[in-house]
Amino acid sequence: MQAPPLPATPRIALFLDFDGTLADIAPRPEAVVVAEDVPARLQALAATLDGALAAVSGRPIAEIDHFLHPLHLPAAGVHGAERRDAAGGWHRLPVPDLDAVLGPLQALCAAHPGLLLERKTGALALHYRLAPQLEAACLTAMEAALRQLPDMALMRGKQVVELKPRAAGKGNAVRAFLAEAPFQGRQPWFFGDDVTDEAGFEAVQALGGVAVKVGPGPTCAGFRISDPAALQRWLQTALQALQGPTSQPGGEG
Repeated sequence: MQAPPLPATPRIALFLDFDGTLADIAPRPEAVVVAEDVPARLQALAATLDGALAAVSGRPIAEIDHFLHPLHLPAAGVHGAERRDAAGGWHRLPVPDLDAVLGPLQALCAAHPGLLLERKTGALALHYRLAPQLEAACLTAMEAALRQLPDMALMRGKQVVELKPRAAGKGNAVRAFLAEAPFQGRQPWFFGDDVTDEAGFEAVQALGGVAVKVGPGPTCAGFRISDPAALQRWLQTALQALQGPTSQPGGEG
């Protein structure tokens, strides 16, 4: 699969996943390290695209803001269960009370210190990256929780099983952004690394956009980039191409 072309026009809308896309995946969510130059590069791209750049992640928006500080992008968090539009308005899906299913999941994590239960805004993620042999036990536990929460859906990711609102999805989040300024009327480009990004890929390609898988694995995306570092190089090159040639000191115009 080939690398994506450079955009020929700034009339695009750029959507970027976070973990595994803007930054390498870490053993624990809080241990992610974002390269120092990433926020400034994204800020420059957002300015070049007249603000049509958004983060679309499984993380809560507050965590995206933390890792990209001081940048505050339009963002969809928890797979679209919460969304902050370009005007700063918030949109949240209704979610059920998750307290009823916490007990067995917390007990499983207490019995196996390699597991991590992450409670998000209206979602639960059970990580087994540090205990991959417990994948089946994690799936069984989350399926039992799902039976008590009919308005939720089970989602698999890279060594994580997650319960999210059934109506939440990255494809829906992208479509919501594209109905609003400054994204409206632009060609969408979506970059992501995980199976949770496939709905975003499908959405943008159905709209004549560009979908790019970051890293290995099967995908419906039409293009691929090897890893987050390669994506940063591509973003820098795309930024330079969109900004056009600049005048040299002492040169004309």
